[in-house]
Amino acid sequence: MIEIKEYRGHIRNWKALCEELSVDMSLEDKKREREIVVKAYEKWGRDIADHLYGMFAFSLWDTDEKKLFCCRDHFGTKPFFYYVTDDNRLLCGSSIRKIMSEQGFKKELNTDMLQLYLSLTYAAGEDTFFKGLKKLMPGHWLEFKDGKLTTGRYWTPTFCPDESKSLEDWADEIHSTVQSVMKEVKTENETAESFLSGGVDSSYVLALSDANICDSCGYDEERFDESRVAAKTAELLGRKQAVCLITPERYFETVPYVMENMEQPLGDASAIVFAIACRATAEHTKLCYSGEGADEFFGGYNMYRNAKRYGDNLKTFYVGNTNIMKEDEKKKILKYYNENVLPIDIAKPIYEETEGLDSLAKMSDVDIQIWLEGDIYLNVDKMSEAAGLEIRMPLTDRRVFDIASRMPSRFKVNEENNKVAFRTAAAKVLPEEIAFRKKLGFIVPIRIWLADERYNKDVVEKFNSDYAAEFFKLDEINAIFKEYIDGNSDLWRKVWTIYTFLVWYEIYFVK
Repeated sequence: MIEIKEYRGHIRNWKALCEELSVDMSLEDKKREREIVVKAYEKWGRDIADHLYGMFAFSLWDTDEKKLFCCRDHFGTKPFFYYVTDDNRLLCGSSIRKIMSEQGFKKELNTDMLQLYLSLTYAAGEDTFFKGLKKLMPGHWLEFKDGKLTTGRYWTPTFCPDESKSLEDWADEIHSTVQSVMKEVKTENETAESFLSGGVDSSYVLALSDANICDSCGYDEERFDESRVAAKTAELLGRKQAVCLITPERYFETVPYVMENMEQPLGDASAIVFAIACRATAEHTKLCYSGEGADEFFGGYNMYRNAKRYGDNLKTFYVGNTNIMKEDEKKKILKYYNENVLPIDIAKPIYEETEGLDSLAKMSDVDIQIWLEGDIYLNVDKMSEAAGLEIRMPLTDRRVFDIASRMPSRFKVNEENNKVAFRTAAAKVLPEEIAFRKKLGFIVPIRIWLADERYNKDVVEKFNSDYAAEFFKLDEINAIFKEYIDGNSDLWRKVWTIYTFLVWYEIYFVK
C-alpha cells in the first residue's frame, strides 16, 4: 500500500492520467492529484516523473516494502529538502522550518554557503545554509529504506540543435505548444488572474489565458514604473488591471518577512517586491499565472548576446545569472575564507554535460540548473505560499523546453534582439511593439532607496552588530557601505547581499 506523506504541486496532464490509471475525474482537484500520484507510482515506480507534466514535489511511504520514495519535478519549481539524523532517521519535506522542528535536527550554520552566497546571492547547488540539510535537486528522486539513502537522476536538460526549421517554423511550434499548455494550467471550475509586467513573457501568458484581471507592481517614480506600460497591454487585451504600489517604507518593512518565509537568505532585490505583490494579489484571488522560464529556455537575457565572445573561456567564470563578488573581495571582508569553496565548482558538472555545445546552450543550461532552481523558483514558491496564493507557470513545462532544446542559438539571440523565436510566436497575439519590446528586467529602485538615511537605518545597525562581526571584518563591509553612500551606486548589490544575509541570520540564529 502507498501512502502520501507530502504532496505539493499541480499536475497538468491529469485528464490523460485519470483515464490511464482509472482515477475518478470528479474528485476534488487536490484529492484527485494525490490519487494520481499514488496510482502512478504503483504502476511506474521510480519512473513516475517521466509520465507527469507540471510542478510537483512529493514523498510516498510504501507500507509493504517499508520504503520512502521522494521526487522533485524536472526544473525544481517546488522545493524539497532532506536531513539524516545522528540516529539515522530521515527528515524531509518542502519546508525547512518544519524539518527543523522535528526531533533529531541539529541547527548549525553552514558557513561555506555564506561564501558562495556573497557571489551568487542565493543558496546554489544541493547544500543549504544549514549543515547536513540538503536539497533534493531538480530531476531527482530519493529512496530511504533500512537506514540507507539512495538518490538518482531521472532527467537531464539536453540540447540537440535542429537546423532543418525556419524562424517561422519555430515560432509556430512555440505558439501551438504554449496554447496547448495553457488549456491544462487550470480546471474549468478554477478562476485565475495573471501577473503582468511590461515584458513579453507575462504579456504572452495573459493574452493566451482566460484571466480577466492582471496584477502589476508600480512605483511613484515613472522611470521605474512598468505598471504604466502594462496598463496599455491590459487595455489592448480587454483585461482589468490591479496595481500594487511599492513604496520604500513598504519595501524595507517587508524584508524580515521575506527572509523568514524564504527560509534561506535571498539577495534578489525583486523578491521583496514579489512578496508584496503576492500578498496584494491574494486579497482577491487564490490562483495566479506567472511567466517564469522563457528567458532561460529561449535566450532572454541581454548577456546571452555575448555568448559567442566568451567561447571556451565561459567555463572558467560563468556560474549563472549573478556573480557579484570575486574571490579577492570575499577574502578581504570575510573573517574566515575557505580556498576550496568556489562558485565555479557548482557549475563544472554542467559544463561536462554540455561539452561540444555552443556557448549559449552552456549559459542557458547553467541558468536552468542553478539560477532558476536556487533563486527564481524558490522565490515564486515561498512567497506565494506565505501569502496563501497559488502560482502556476505555464512557460515552465517540459514540452516548452523541448522546443528550446532543439532550437539553434541564432533563433534565440542575434545582434538586434534576444528571445527572437519566442517573440515571433508572441507577436501572433500581441502587437509587435509589445512582443519585441526591449527587456528591462524586474526594476526595483533599491539602488536609490538604499542610500537614503530614512530607509537604511537597519542596514547601518546590522553592519555594526555583534553577529555581523562573527563573519565579517566590520571596517571592510562598512567601507563598502560608505563608498556606496558617497556615490558609487554600483556597490548597492554588495551591500544588499550582505544585509539580507544578516537579516536572515538574526531571525534564524540570534532571536
